[in-house]
Amino acid sequence: MYQFFVEDSQIDVENKTVRITGGDVNHIRNVLRMKIGEELSVSNGQDGKEYRCGIRAFHDGEGEKECEGRESSSGEKQRKGQPWIECELRFIKEDGVELPAKIYLFQGLPKADKLELIIQKAVELGVYQVIPVETKRSIVKLDEKKAKAKTARWQQISEAAAKQSKRGIIPEVSEPVSFQKALAQAADMDVKLIPYELAEGMEKTRSLIESIRPGQTIAIFIGPEGGFDEAEIAAAMENGIQPITLGRRILRTETAPLTVLSWLGYQLEV
Repeated sequence: MYQFFVEDSQIDVENKTVRITGGDVNHIRNVLRMKIGEELSVSNGQDGKEYRCGIRAFHDGEGEKECEGRESSSGEKQRKGQPWIECELRFIKEDGVELPAKIYLFQGLPKADKLELIIQKAVELGVYQVIPVETKRSIVKLDEKKAKAKTARWQQISEAAAKQSKRGIIPEVSEPVSFQKALAQAADMDVKLIPYELAEGMEKTRSLIESIRPGQTIAIFIGPEGGFDEAEIAAAMENGIQPITLGRRILRTETAPLTVLSWLGYQLEV
């Protein structure tokens, strides 16, 4: 079943109606070629609930005054004449697919488009938020303008991955932050881990993963190509972040976060 995200205001539970607008209209009608009566699911990207709907009508929007002043799923004002899809709300699935813990991935900025792959797969694996981090060994340096453009692109990838994996929320991808700001952001989180190639003892790593419980907030720090600088590892440990090993093999920056997220998913799935 196909899933789409809408604004909370587009879900009218009392009248059992859901309104789909924006780019999803063309995708549903002309790409997927869905018909009246076919079922789809929507989420408001906030409460983790799944709203099962049936397509009731396709509206071209010409001359329909009720379109004026409404907001599209992208947050922009909907103008008169904009097409939309009217759906019948059939039932609400309360038990969503989200992990019972919030995982924050602090990812050192990698080269090229590696971060796009990391975001896509991290969202599929249940991450709550991705925070790109500028580290000493990060080759990529983004100015403010480029950072905003990149972040918009990363957020689109997160939304697409959330749709594909039927997530109840769209994980946020923040603008890149410095390593010090990342440490400050993770300060109050319950569990803080940093894979480090010089860390030893798989039993300790296994014990830390197995001690994680539902309801906790979890910070995972992953270095860029070349890993973290020794001073960064020292600073992380001073801030209560525990080094762990991912095994005897050295993993790429795009492989390491997926390994940890897989372990956490296995531990937390109920």
